[in-house]
Amino acid sequence: MYLHKFFTTSINPASISSRQNFRKLTLLPLILSLGFSIFYAILGLQRAFRSEYVAQDDAREYVFWMQRFIDSELFQHDLIADYFQSITPWGYATLYKLMANLGVNPLIFSKILPMFLGLIITIYCFYLCLQIFPVPGAAFIATLILNQSLWFKSDLVSATPKSFFSPLILAFLYYLIKDSRLNLCLLIMLAGLFYPPLVFICLGILLIRLRQNYLWLITITGLAFLVMLPYILTSSQFGPVVTATQASMMPELWPEGRHPFFQPNPVRFWLIGQHSGIFPPLMPPLIWMGLFLPLIIRKRDKFPLINRLYLQVKILPQIIIVSLTLFFAAHAFLLKLFFPTRYTIHTFRIVMAIAAGISLTVILDWLFQTYRQKRKFWQLGLALTLVLVLLLYPNFSGRFPTTDYRQSTASALYKFLQQQPKDILVATLSDEADNIPTFAQRPILVGREYALPFHLGYYSQIRQRTIDLIQAQYSQDLTSAKQLIHKYGVDFWLVENTSFQVTYLTSKTWLKSFQPVFTEAVNNLSQTKTPALATLTKTCAVVEVENFILLKAECILNSLQRD
Repeated sequence: MYLHKFFTTSINPASISSRQNFRKLTLLPLILSLGFSIFYAILGLQRAFRSEYVAQDDAREYVFWMQRFIDSELFQHDLIADYFQSITPWGYATLYKLMANLGVNPLIFSKILPMFLGLIITIYCFYLCLQIFPVPGAAFIATLILNQSLWFKSDLVSATPKSFFSPLILAFLYYLIKDSRLNLCLLIMLAGLFYPPLVFICLGILLIRLRQNYLWLITITGLAFLVMLPYILTSSQFGPVVTATQASMMPELWPEGRHPFFQPNPVRFWLIGQHSGIFPPLMPPLIWMGLFLPLIIRKRDKFPLINRLYLQVKILPQIIIVSLTLFFAAHAFLLKLFFPTRYTIHTFRIVMAIAAGISLTVILDWLFQTYRQKRKFWQLGLALTLVLVLLLYPNFSGRFPTTDYRQSTASALYKFLQQQPKDILVATLSDEADNIPTFAQRPILVGREYALPFHLGYYSQIRQRTIDLIQAQYSQDLTSAKQLIHKYGVDFWLVENTSFQVTYLTSKTWLKSFQPVFTEAVNNLSQTKTPALATLTKTCAVVEVENFILLKAECILNSLQRD
C-alpha cells in the first residue's frame, strides 16, 4: 500500500552516503511539509490584508513605535513608545529597521514575516526529526503537527520576539546533534538578540549534554552574557522590576486585571494558569500522541519500526528537564526571569510534536502491517482515520488559524489624526486607544494594550495617567479635565456614545485596578449624575464617526473659562 510505504519507509544509514538516494526518499515529504506551511501562512495572510486597518494584537505593542524608522519625528518624547522600544530585543528591532530602510513598512513586514519563519521552522524540524528517527514520513507528520499547533496559537503570527523561539531552538537542536559548535555560538547570539529567555534554555541543554567540557561551557556562557547585556541595560532604564511581594499585591496581576498571573485557586494557578500553569493548552489533539512514545519504546517487540530510533532521542527528555527547571526557577524569582510559561509552552510544543510524529508513524506501521497479515479491516480503517484527522482536523476545528488580528473601521478618525501635528496627544479610555498609535501614528495618554505592570519606572507613570483620566472624564466639573490637559499636554479627547453609561465603564475590567476613582466614577454614573465632559460632546466635537466622538482639548478649556 502506497500510504504505508510513504509514512513508514526508513532511511538506511548505509545509504545516506548516496546523496541521490537520500534526496529521493526525503524530497516528497519535505515538499509536502513546506506546502502545508505555506498554505497555513496564506490563510493567515488572507486575514491580515482583508482591509486597510488590520493589525495583530501583540504586534501593536512591538511594531507601532518602529514607525520611527520611517519618520524620525513620530512619537518623539513619548513615554509609551520609549518604553516598548527599551524592552524590544536589539536583534528583532534591527531586523525591522533594516526592512524599513529597504522601504518595507513595519506593519506590513509583521504580516508577511510569519510565512518565512514558518518555512525555517519546517525545514529545521524536518531534518531534526531525521537525526532522531530516520523515517521521512515521521518527519512529515511531526512538522505538520508542529505547524498546525503554531497556527492554533497566535505566537508565530504575532511576528513579535516570541515568534523567533521555534526557528531558533529547532536550529539550535539540529546543530547540537550535528556537533557544529560555530553554528551553536551563532544561535546563542541570535537567541539573545531576538528572544532572551531562549538563551537560558539553550545553556541548560548544553550544561546537560556537555557538562564535562568546562572550557566550552564557560566560553558560550560568557558569549550569552555579552549578547544579553544591551537588552538588560536598556530595559532597566524603566526599572526596577516589581518584586514578588509587590506583584502579589497588585490587582493588575490578578483575575480581571490587565495581565492576570495570580489565581485564588492554587490548582488552576499551578496547572493551567495562562502565565503560571505547567500544562500548555496544545492543539491539535493528535499532538498529545507524543505522550505514548515512552510506552511504545518499551514495546519494541510489538512495534518493530521503533527499533530505528536513534540514541539522539534522549534530547527530548533533556529539553523537558531544562524547561521544568527554568519553569520553577521563574516562579521562585518571579518576574526576574520573565513568566514561567515562557520556558515550557514553546519547548513542550516542539517536543510533543516530534514525539507525536514518531508515535503516529510507528502506530501506522503496526496497523498497516497487521492489516496486510490478518486482513482485519478495522485496522485499515483506523489507520486511514488517523491520516485523515492528521490532514483535515484544522479545517473542521472552527478556529483555525488563530491569528488575533484586530480590525478597525474608524478610518475617518485615523485620517483626521494623521493630518494633525505629529506631537499631538490623544486621551481616551476607549479600546480604540490600542489602535491609534498603529493606524494614526499619533501618541496616546494611556491604553490597555500598553499598560504593562512590570517595570515600576514606567507603570507608575501609566497608573497615575489612568487615574487622572478616569477622574477627569467622570468628574462633575471641568476642573479635573483642565488639570489633565495642562499636566500632560492633551490635544484631543476621544469618547464614545456610550462612554457615560455604567455598563461601559464596568465592562472595562482592567480599569477596576485603579481605585478608588473607578468605584467613585461607577457610583456617580449609577446615581445618574452627568459628568461635565458629557455636556461638551456636541460643542467640542471635531470628528464624529460611528460610535466615536473626538473632542478638541482647546474647546474644553474655553468652555471652562466661559463657566
